[in-house]
Amino acid sequence: MATMTSSHTFQPLLHRIAAEIESMPGRGRPADYIPALAAYDPHRFGMAVAELDGTVYGVGDWRQPFSTQSISKVFTLALDLALEGDTLWKHVSREPSGNPFNSLVQLEYENGIPRNPFINAGALVVTDRLHTQTGDAARTLLEFLRAESDNAELSINKAVAASESAHGNRNAALGHFMASYGNIGNPVPVLLDQYFRQCSIEASCADLALATGFLARHGIRADGTRLLTQSQAKQVNAIMLTCGTYDAAGDFAYRVGLPGKSGVGGGIIGVVPGCCTLCVWGPGLDERGNSVAGVAALDRFTTLTGLSVF
Repeated sequence: MATMTSSHTFQPLLHRIAAEIESMPGRGRPADYIPALAAYDPHRFGMAVAELDGTVYGVGDWRQPFSTQSISKVFTLALDLALEGDTLWKHVSREPSGNPFNSLVQLEYENGIPRNPFINAGALVVTDRLHTQTGDAARTLLEFLRAESDNAELSINKAVAASESAHGNRNAALGHFMASYGNIGNPVPVLLDQYFRQCSIEASCADLALATGFLARHGIRADGTRLLTQSQAKQVNAIMLTCGTYDAAGDFAYRVGLPGKSGVGGGIIGVVPGCCTLCVWGPGLDERGNSVAGVAALDRFTTLTGLSVF
Protein backbone atom coordinates (compact mmCIF):
# COMPACT_ATOMS: atom_id res chain seq x y z
CA MET A 1 0.00 0.00 0.00
CA ALA A 2 1.39 3.39 -0.99
CA THR A 3 1.51 6.12 1.66
CA MET A 4 1.50 9.88 1.55
CA THR A 5 4.63 11.67 2.71
CA SER A 6 2.75 13.97 5.09
CA SER A 7 -0.81 14.00 6.38
CA HIS A 8 -1.04 17.79 6.20
CA THR A 9 -1.39 17.44 2.44
CA PHE A 10 -4.97 16.14 2.91
CA GLN A 11 -6.50 19.62 3.15
CA PRO A 12 -5.17 21.10 -0.10
CA LEU A 13 -5.90 17.78 -1.76
CA LEU A 14 -9.54 17.96 -0.70
CA HIS A 15 -9.84 21.49 -2.07
CA ARG A 16 -8.40 20.31 -5.38
CA ILE A 17 -10.85 17.40 -5.57
CA ALA A 18 -13.80 19.66 -4.69
CA ALA A 19 -12.83 22.08 -7.45
CA GLU A 20 -12.75 19.23 -9.95
CA ILE A 21 -16.13 17.93 -8.79
CA GLU A 22 -17.60 21.43 -9.09
CA SER A 23 -16.90 21.39 -12.82
CA MET A 24 -18.33 17.89 -13.36
CA PRO A 25 -21.20 17.71 -15.84
CA GLY A 26 -24.04 15.45 -14.78
CA ARG A 27 -24.30 14.62 -11.09
CA GLY A 28 -27.08 12.03 -11.27
CA ARG A 29 -30.45 12.25 -9.52
CA PRO A 30 -31.45 11.96 -5.85
CA ALA A 31 -33.33 8.85 -4.75
CA ASP A 32 -36.90 9.68 -5.72
CA TYR A 33 -38.48 6.43 -4.49
CA ILE A 34 -38.02 7.72 -0.93
CA PRO A 35 -39.87 11.05 -1.10
CA ALA A 36 -38.02 12.54 1.87
CA LEU A 37 -34.73 12.14 -0.03
CA ALA A 38 -35.97 13.40 -3.38
CA ALA A 39 -35.65 17.06 -2.32
CA TYR A 40 -31.86 16.90 -1.98
CA ASP A 41 -29.95 19.20 -4.35
CA PRO A 42 -27.72 16.94 -6.51
CA HIS A 43 -25.07 19.68 -6.67
CA ARG A 44 -24.34 19.57 -2.94
CA PHE A 45 -20.95 18.03 -2.17
CA GLY A 46 -18.92 17.33 0.93
CA MET A 47 -15.85 15.25 1.69
CA ALA A 48 -13.96 14.44 4.89
CA VAL A 49 -10.83 12.47 5.76
CA ALA A 50 -10.17 11.27 9.32
CA GLU A 51 -6.76 10.12 10.46
CA LEU A 52 -6.31 7.33 12.99
CA ASP A 53 -5.92 9.80 15.88
CA GLY A 54 -9.24 11.51 15.09
CA THR A 55 -7.85 14.51 13.21
CA VAL A 56 -10.40 15.41 10.53
CA TYR A 57 -10.01 17.39 7.30
CA GLY A 58 -12.96 18.48 5.19
CA VAL A 59 -14.27 20.50 2.31
CA GLY A 60 -17.64 21.68 1.02
CA ASP A 61 -20.71 20.41 2.88
CA TRP A 62 -18.64 18.11 5.10
CA ARG A 63 -20.47 19.23 8.26
CA GLN A 64 -23.97 18.92 6.74
CA PRO A 65 -25.96 15.96 8.13
CA PHE A 66 -27.56 13.69 5.56
CA SER A 67 -29.45 10.40 5.63
CA THR A 68 -27.00 7.55 6.13
CA GLN A 69 -29.31 4.92 4.62
CA SER A 70 -27.31 1.79 3.68
CA ILE A 71 -24.05 3.12 5.12
CA SER A 72 -25.57 2.16 8.47
CA LYS A 73 -25.34 -1.51 7.44
CA VAL A 74 -21.56 -1.49 8.01
CA PHE A 75 -21.98 -0.52 11.65
CA THR A 76 -24.81 -2.95 12.44
CA LEU A 77 -22.71 -5.70 10.87
CA ALA A 78 -19.72 -4.80 13.04
CA LEU A 79 -21.83 -4.53 16.20
CA ASP A 80 -23.50 -7.88 15.66
CA LEU A 81 -20.26 -9.58 14.64
CA ALA A 82 -18.69 -8.32 17.86
CA LEU A 83 -21.52 -9.89 19.88
CA GLU A 84 -22.07 -13.25 18.22
CA GLY A 85 -19.02 -13.86 16.04
CA ASP A 86 -19.14 -16.50 13.32
CA THR A 87 -22.66 -17.64 14.31
CA LEU A 88 -23.87 -14.76 12.16
CA TRP A 89 -22.57 -16.42 8.99
CA LYS A 90 -25.05 -19.28 9.36
CA HIS A 91 -27.77 -16.76 8.55
CA VAL A 92 -26.20 -14.58 5.84
CA SER A 93 -23.55 -15.29 3.22
CA ARG A 94 -20.55 -13.22 2.16
CA GLU A 95 -20.75 -13.28 -1.64
CA PRO A 96 -21.45 -10.43 -4.10
CA SER A 97 -25.01 -10.59 -5.39
CA GLY A 98 -24.87 -9.18 -8.92
CA ASN A 99 -28.56 -8.33 -8.55
CA PRO A 100 -30.37 -5.18 -7.38
CA PHE A 101 -30.07 -4.53 -3.65
CA ASN A 102 -33.78 -5.21 -3.01
CA SER A 103 -34.12 -8.33 -5.18
CA LEU A 104 -36.38 -11.18 -4.08
CA VAL A 105 -35.26 -13.62 -6.77
CA GLN A 106 -32.00 -14.78 -5.22
CA LEU A 107 -33.59 -15.47 -1.85
CA GLU A 108 -35.86 -18.16 -3.26
CA TYR A 109 -32.99 -19.94 -4.99
CA GLU A 110 -30.93 -19.84 -1.79
CA ASN A 111 -33.61 -20.88 0.71
CA GLY A 112 -33.98 -17.57 2.52
CA ILE A 113 -30.23 -17.03 3.17
CA PRO A 114 -29.26 -13.59 1.78
CA ARG A 115 -26.18 -13.40 -0.40
CA ASN A 116 -24.38 -10.77 1.76
CA PRO A 117 -25.03 -8.37 4.68
CA PHE A 118 -25.27 -5.26 2.49
CA ILE A 119 -28.16 -6.09 0.19
CA ASN A 120 -31.45 -5.26 1.88
CA ALA A 121 -32.31 -8.85 2.74
CA GLY A 122 -28.93 -9.40 4.38
CA ALA A 123 -29.12 -6.14 6.28
CA LEU A 124 -32.56 -7.11 7.59
CA VAL A 125 -31.10 -10.36 8.93
CA VAL A 126 -28.23 -8.53 10.63
CA THR A 127 -30.58 -5.95 12.16
CA ASP A 128 -32.88 -8.74 13.33
CA ARG A 129 -30.01 -10.51 15.06
CA LEU A 130 -28.63 -7.31 16.59
CA HIS A 131 -32.10 -6.49 17.89
CA THR A 132 -32.31 -9.92 19.51
CA GLN A 133 -28.88 -9.40 21.09
CA THR A 134 -29.51 -5.86 22.37
CA GLY A 135 -33.27 -5.28 22.61
CA ASP A 136 -33.03 -2.13 20.45
CA ALA A 137 -30.83 -2.38 17.37
CA ALA A 138 -31.42 1.16 16.15
CA ARG A 139 -30.69 2.70 19.54
CA THR A 140 -27.54 0.59 19.91
CA LEU A 141 -26.36 1.79 16.50
CA LEU A 142 -27.16 5.42 17.27
CA GLU A 143 -25.27 5.32 20.55
CA PHE A 144 -22.27 3.72 18.84
CA LEU A 145 -22.19 6.40 16.12
CA ARG A 146 -22.51 9.17 18.71
CA ALA A 147 -19.58 7.75 20.67
CA GLU A 148 -17.27 7.16 17.71
CA SER A 149 -17.98 10.53 16.08
CA ASP A 150 -17.95 12.38 19.42
CA ASN A 151 -21.22 13.97 18.37
CA ALA A 152 -24.06 13.51 20.86
CA GLU A 153 -26.42 15.41 18.51
CA LEU A 154 -26.74 12.59 15.98
CA SER A 155 -30.36 11.56 15.68
CA ILE A 156 -32.95 9.61 13.72
CA ASN A 157 -34.95 11.65 11.23
CA LYS A 158 -38.50 10.56 12.01
CA ALA A 159 -39.88 12.01 8.77
CA VAL A 160 -37.45 9.93 6.69
CA ALA A 161 -38.24 6.81 8.75
CA ALA A 162 -41.97 7.39 8.21
CA SER A 163 -41.39 7.94 4.49
CA GLU A 164 -39.46 4.68 4.23
CA SER A 165 -42.13 2.83 6.18
CA ALA A 166 -44.87 4.15 3.91
CA HIS A 167 -42.94 3.00 0.83
CA GLY A 168 -41.42 -0.15 2.35
CA ASN A 169 -43.47 -2.91 0.78
CA ARG A 170 -40.46 -4.56 -0.86
CA ASN A 171 -38.55 -4.69 2.42
CA ALA A 172 -41.65 -6.09 4.13
CA ALA A 173 -41.83 -8.78 1.46
CA LEU A 174 -38.16 -9.65 2.01
CA GLY A 175 -38.71 -9.87 5.77
CA HIS A 176 -41.77 -12.10 5.53
CA PHE A 177 -40.13 -14.31 2.91
CA MET A 178 -37.08 -14.92 5.11
CA ALA A 179 -39.31 -15.43 8.14
CA SER A 180 -41.03 -18.24 6.23
CA TYR A 181 -37.63 -19.98 6.10
CA GLY A 182 -37.04 -19.41 9.83
CA ASN A 183 -34.29 -16.87 9.21
CA ILE A 184 -35.96 -13.97 11.08
CA GLY A 185 -36.38 -14.18 14.85
CA ASN A 186 -38.42 -11.06 15.65
CA PRO A 187 -41.91 -10.14 14.42
CA VAL A 188 -41.47 -8.66 10.94
CA PRO A 189 -43.22 -5.34 11.81
CA VAL A 190 -40.83 -4.90 14.75
CA LEU A 191 -37.85 -5.66 12.51
CA LEU A 192 -39.01 -3.22 9.83
CA ASP A 193 -39.43 -0.43 12.39
CA GLN A 194 -35.88 -1.05 13.62
CA TYR A 195 -34.51 -1.19 10.08
CA PHE A 196 -36.20 2.00 8.90
CA ARG A 197 -35.02 3.86 12.03
CA GLN A 198 -31.50 2.55 11.47
CA CYS A 199 -31.40 3.79 7.88
CA SER A 200 -32.84 7.18 8.87
CA ILE A 201 -29.98 8.22 11.15
CA GLU A 202 -28.53 11.51 9.93
CA ALA A 203 -24.80 12.21 10.12
CA SER A 204 -22.26 14.35 8.30
CA CYS A 205 -19.16 13.37 6.34
CA ALA A 206 -17.06 14.31 9.38
CA ASP A 207 -19.22 12.17 11.68
CA LEU A 208 -19.09 9.13 9.42
CA ALA A 209 -15.40 9.38 8.61
CA LEU A 210 -14.70 9.38 12.36
CA ALA A 211 -17.19 6.61 13.11
CA THR A 212 -15.57 4.36 10.50
CA GLY A 213 -12.14 4.76 12.09
CA PHE A 214 -12.26 1.43 13.94
CA LEU A 215 -11.99 -0.35 10.58
CA ALA A 216 -8.77 1.51 9.75
CA ARG A 217 -7.47 0.82 13.27
CA HIS A 218 -8.00 -2.94 12.79
CA GLY A 219 -10.96 -3.12 15.18
CA ILE A 220 -9.97 -0.54 17.82
CA ARG A 221 -12.60 2.06 18.80
CA ALA A 222 -11.94 5.76 19.29
CA ASP A 223 -11.58 5.29 23.06
CA GLY A 224 -8.90 2.62 22.62
CA THR A 225 -11.10 -0.37 23.44
CA ARG A 226 -11.44 -3.22 20.97
CA LEU A 227 -14.74 -3.76 19.14
CA LEU A 228 -13.58 -6.37 16.63
CA THR A 229 -10.64 -8.71 16.44
CA GLN A 230 -8.11 -7.84 13.76
CA SER A 231 -9.44 -10.75 11.73
CA GLN A 232 -13.05 -9.54 12.06
CA ALA A 233 -12.08 -6.03 10.98
CA LYS A 234 -10.40 -7.55 7.94
CA GLN A 235 -13.58 -9.50 7.20
CA VAL A 236 -15.79 -6.40 7.32
CA ASN A 237 -13.38 -4.49 5.08
CA ALA A 238 -13.32 -7.40 2.62
CA ILE A 239 -17.12 -7.53 2.43
CA MET A 240 -17.20 -3.77 1.91
CA LEU A 241 -14.78 -4.12 -1.00
CA THR A 242 -16.69 -6.93 -2.69
CA CYS A 243 -20.30 -6.02 -1.80
CA GLY A 244 -20.39 -2.43 -0.51
CA THR A 245 -21.63 -0.61 -3.61
CA TYR A 246 -24.48 -2.89 -4.65
CA ASP A 247 -24.00 -4.51 -8.06
CA ALA A 248 -21.34 -1.94 -9.00
CA ALA A 249 -18.79 -3.30 -6.50
CA GLY A 250 -16.46 -4.57 -9.21
CA ASP A 251 -16.36 -1.22 -10.95
CA PHE A 252 -15.89 0.58 -7.61
CA ALA A 253 -12.94 -1.66 -6.73
CA TYR A 254 -11.50 -1.04 -10.20
CA ARG A 255 -11.84 2.74 -9.98
CA VAL A 256 -11.29 3.42 -6.28
CA GLY A 257 -9.46 0.43 -4.86
CA LEU A 258 -10.72 0.78 -1.29
CA PRO A 259 -13.29 -0.96 0.91
CA GLY A 260 -16.37 1.26 0.64
CA LYS A 261 -20.07 1.40 1.44
CA SER A 262 -22.60 3.62 -0.25
CA GLY A 263 -26.12 4.69 0.66
CA VAL A 264 -28.94 6.12 -1.43
CA GLY A 265 -28.78 9.29 0.69
CA GLY A 266 -25.71 10.05 -1.44
CA GLY A 267 -22.97 9.16 1.03
CA ILE A 268 -20.05 6.77 0.62
CA ILE A 269 -17.55 5.76 3.31
CA GLY A 270 -14.10 4.43 2.47
CA VAL A 271 -11.32 2.78 4.48
CA VAL A 272 -7.55 2.90 4.03
CA PRO A 273 -6.49 0.31 6.64
CA GLY A 274 -3.76 1.57 8.92
CA CYS A 275 -4.00 5.11 7.55
CA CYS A 276 -7.35 6.93 7.41
CA THR A 277 -11.05 6.80 6.67
CA LEU A 278 -13.13 8.90 4.30
CA CYS A 279 -16.70 9.95 3.72
CA VAL A 280 -18.07 11.77 0.68
CA TRP A 281 -21.58 13.09 0.07
CA GLY A 282 -23.21 13.96 -3.22
CA PRO A 283 -26.99 13.32 -3.37
CA GLY A 284 -27.12 12.68 -7.13
CA LEU A 285 -27.06 8.93 -7.80
CA ASP A 286 -26.25 6.77 -10.80
CA GLU A 287 -28.55 4.00 -12.02
CA ARG A 288 -27.10 1.58 -9.47
CA GLY A 289 -27.77 3.82 -6.47
CA ASN A 290 -24.25 5.17 -5.89
CA SER A 291 -23.30 8.85 -5.63
CA VAL A 292 -21.90 10.06 -8.96
CA ALA A 293 -19.81 12.81 -7.37
CA GLY A 294 -18.83 10.56 -4.46
CA VAL A 295 -17.37 7.81 -6.63
CA ALA A 296 -15.55 10.39 -8.76
CA ALA A 297 -14.09 12.09 -5.67
CA LEU A 298 -12.86 8.82 -4.17
CA ASP A 299 -11.39 7.84 -7.53
CA ARG A 300 -9.43 11.11 -7.60
CA PHE A 301 -8.35 10.68 -3.96
CA THR A 302 -6.78 7.28 -4.51
CA THR A 303 -5.30 8.33 -7.85
CA LEU A 304 -3.68 11.48 -6.46
CA THR A 305 -2.43 9.94 -3.19
CA GLY A 306 -1.57 6.41 -4.27
CA LEU A 307 -3.48 5.18 -1.20
CA SER A 308 -5.16 1.89 -2.06
CA VAL A 309 -5.42 -1.68 -0.82
CA PHE A 310 -3.88 -2.79 -4.12
